[in-house]
Amino acid sequence: MGLHFTKEEFSKRKSKVIQNMKDQKIDALLMFRQESMYWLTGYDTFGYVFFQSLVLDQKGNIVLLTRAPDLRQAQNTSNINDIRIWVDKDGSKPADDLKIILDELGLKGKKLGIEYEAYGLTGKNALAVNKSLENYCTVEDKSNLINMLRVIKSKEEIVYVKNAAELADKALDQVWKHAKAGVSESKILAEMNRVIFEGGGDYPANEFIIGSGKNALLCRYQAEKQILNQKDQLSIEWAGTFRHYHSAMFRTIPIGTADPKHFKMHDACVEALKNCESNLIAGNKVGEVFDIHAKTFDDLGYNKARMNACGYSLGSTFSPNWMDWPMLYTGNPYIIQPGNVFFMHMILMDSDNELAMNLGETYLVTENGNERLGNQKLDLVVL
Repeated sequence: MGLHFTKEEFSKRKSKVIQNMKDQKIDALLMFRQESMYWLTGYDTFGYVFFQSLVLDQKGNIVLLTRAPDLRQAQNTSNINDIRIWVDKDGSKPADDLKIILDELGLKGKKLGIEYEAYGLTGKNALAVNKSLENYCTVEDKSNLINMLRVIKSKEEIVYVKNAAELADKALDQVWKHAKAGVSESKILAEMNRVIFEGGGDYPANEFIIGSGKNALLCRYQAEKQILNQKDQLSIEWAGTFRHYHSAMFRTIPIGTADPKHFKMHDACVEALKNCESNLIAGNKVGEVFDIHAKTFDDLGYNKARMNACGYSLGSTFSPNWMDWPMLYTGNPYIIQPGNVFFMHMILMDSDNELAMNLGETYLVTENGNERLGNQKLDLVVL
């Protein structure tokens, strides 16, 4: 059984979830987030693209409902003993199969928490679950019950996050080595992923973002791969990933020569990042970190070029994205705690001049402040 954490670690997690369920007067939790299943039991799969649910009740019973291809997946990667299979056939109703499990656990008429905010629970399937449970029990949205626990990383998790950070650093070395005029973005991506996989890393939960020229102003992956020009700009956002734990970085690299505005934009990004670092401390609210980011850029004249968020939590996440809860935007009341891991990205997109500048690093919040997990320089590197 390929468990990535100790039995003691999983036992502590389960106890915390059950205690939270009791505090919130929830008799059972129906999980649809793959992140929750992985964190609680080790279950590792992309089978959540189909109907799948992990049930945990206050007595500690854990039952997984999934499809046949994930039976051995659960047996090999998790500590789940009770695995039920719903059968693929025309007209199958796995939500009703889920109800049978709830009956066995004596949950009729009880209050159930459901992870509605989950990529593993489509709108269609959510409607089916609601219909199946209508007049059967009381349901509440408890999408963040486990999120509130996952957001604080244990010592065992921090080891994986730091492994991911080492892989991210190695990937940046490959960018600096290969990014030059005449080289394809595909080559750069290939070399970055090579060192991550050779280092024992995983696929990230979303594609690396890469773009040159006008595409350097994009904040999402797109399929076009360009050849770098004699004078160009390359924006790239990536993550080292280890056991599904992510440590992300972001850079914009001028190719050939830098526009004078690149240097000013980069200085602004460094100043904003340093100011955010100073405020990313236990006891502060994440919204306050964003506010100092916004003030820094606004005071320097970059209001129209900045974003309305400057980062988010990172952890063990699955496709389609590595962004975890909570996000750093104004007014977010989440109070920063030791063990939080945040990716902070300083993004400037000057559409008028078609210039980009990005700088991003991952931080671990500690008792005495925070620790930048990447060890690469923050200087503007012109290749």
